[in-house]
Amino acid sequence: MPPIINAQGISKAFGAKPLFENISFTVSEADRIGLIGPNGSGKSTLLRILAGTEEPDGGNLAVRKRLRLNYVEQDSTFVAGASIRSVVERALQRSTTSNTEGAAHFAETLGRAGFEDLDVEAAALSGGWQKRLAIVEALVQAPDVLLLDEPTNHLDLAGIEWLEDLLEQAAFACVVVSHDRYFLENVATDMAELNRVYPDGLLRVHGNYSTFLEKKEEFLHAQSKRQEALENLVHSEIEWLRRGAKARTRKSKARIDKAGELMGELADLNARTRSATVQIDFSATDRKTKRLIELQDVTCEIGGRTLFERLNFVITAGMRVGLVGPNGSGKTTLLRALRGEVGPTRGEIRRADWLRTVYFDQSRSLDLNMPLRRALAPEGDSVLYQDHVIHVASWAAKFLFTGEQLGQPVERLSGGERARVLIAQLMLQPTDILLLDEPTNDLDIPTLEILEESLLEFRGSLVLVTHDRYLLDRVSNIVLGLDGQGTAESFADYAQWQSWQAERKRAASQMAISTRFFPGFCEPPVQTPKKLSYLEAREYAGIEQRITEAEQVLQTKRAELENPAIASDGPRLVAAQAEMEAAQRDLDSLYARWTELEEKAGSLPPR
Repeated sequence: MPPIINAQGISKAFGAKPLFENISFTVSEADRIGLIGPNGSGKSTLLRILAGTEEPDGGNLAVRKRLRLNYVEQDSTFVAGASIRSVVERALQRSTTSNTEGAAHFAETLGRAGFEDLDVEAAALSGGWQKRLAIVEALVQAPDVLLLDEPTNHLDLAGIEWLEDLLEQAAFACVVVSHDRYFLENVATDMAELNRVYPDGLLRVHGNYSTFLEKKEEFLHAQSKRQEALENLVHSEIEWLRRGAKARTRKSKARIDKAGELMGELADLNARTRSATVQIDFSATDRKTKRLIELQDVTCEIGGRTLFERLNFVITAGMRVGLVGPNGSGKTTLLRALRGEVGPTRGEIRRADWLRTVYFDQSRSLDLNMPLRRALAPEGDSVLYQDHVIHVASWAAKFLFTGEQLGQPVERLSGGERARVLIAQLMLQPTDILLLDEPTNDLDIPTLEILEESLLEFRGSLVLVTHDRYLLDRVSNIVLGLDGQGTAESFADYAQWQSWQAERKRAASQMAISTRFFPGFCEPPVQTPKKLSYLEAREYAGIEQRITEAEQVLQTKRAELENPAIASDGPRLVAAQAEMEAAQRDLDSLYARWTELEEKAGSLPPR
């Protein structure tokens, strides 16, 4: 069956620099194509060319007659005063479906998307709900092909799961530009990467993201072997050309030309394969304090709405917290409270003395008129990084900025480049706790992988808000979930948070059914927490001291394990490892018992 979109040999350049050259790209029925590539490789431009909103510089684009194609751009904007209902109704009027079909599709799509009050102004919605509405606006027109540019950037985790389910069940074809690796793993039937590392500028693989990684590794391995063989061949030819004058007279012009061709091919291969990467390395302080921030019965309210209440949580040294929850549940507010920027409505937040925090703001507030040079080096022509003075040009190169860009205003940078500027600024500030609010938006996959490694190697503590589930699973060692209805709970990982959410939905559904068919049925009364017995009260009074002592024991055992004197003594090393693990288990047991006693004493809500 012929493709419904067929782009052959297309090229596009801005100024003298080509984005891509001689690219061929097809879309067939039921394809779900994930499109990835480094920042600046031309992914959004390729989508616009496929959508017909931008013309290629060269090549041909053929589209099936009467094809219904919809394109959802990265940034969704709506006319001031337009309601959700009017946005969708206007979209229906543009579609070719019948009125009956359209009305049914309208109701079904809006219901699945989670919109309840259709008279709310579209422009007043949060970024995530505006993205949902933009997707719904495209869906009600019953497209044959849907083009989505970074749809997960502003969606919360629930929104991403909604979009995954939608695309997996869809009858239409779609092309999705995304850097969300779990999303690509779950949705894509084909993967394509725009990258100059490939001879044709694009590698396409049938399968999901995991399959793509396997095929990419095979390709790059084969290319590496080709590069090695070519280098050896060029070396032999150069040696041949360097022979003495007597041999020179016998050299054939054809062989000299062939040597020149080989050297040109090697230079081209080197230019494509030796790509630069961002260098990210956050600086931690040498603080020894164990308990950095303590939240006791913290409640936060905004505009009369409770975001979360009676939150008890302790951030300790080395803890990496993943903060999850739907849009509007209070994740950013909690980060600002941890930073000391806002205070809780009730409760207390205690910070260790002289605590240093660094905050990555998801709004990415930068002075857009400031030249890049000044944004990277505010104090002059150099920066002080980890006790080393680095010239601004060298510092810029670590984040893939060229010398020519230093004089440009920040306004001319892409979203990914602005994120790299903010990360560069954060790296100059030694910190005890990193507070990161959606740092992954607009970052390409190679930069995401480097960010992950740097966060794993960071010796301080971390509180991370992200919709990138892969990053969340890899980096965090505890998950704090906000449900948007006032409840906050701790979980071992994201999967446990998902299970808890699903269980609550099932319980709510069963309660709704019971109430409907058995009107007299009501929820059992909430049990009040038990009071502490005499022995428990005595245990509770002394448990913090026991925890402090256990932490000191653990610190001693860790120091013994790290002693160079036993590094080559196998039995002593094994014994020291066992003693440290036993000390860690004792400390974990004490923390668990402390939490249990706190709940019974009424200091924590019962789990």
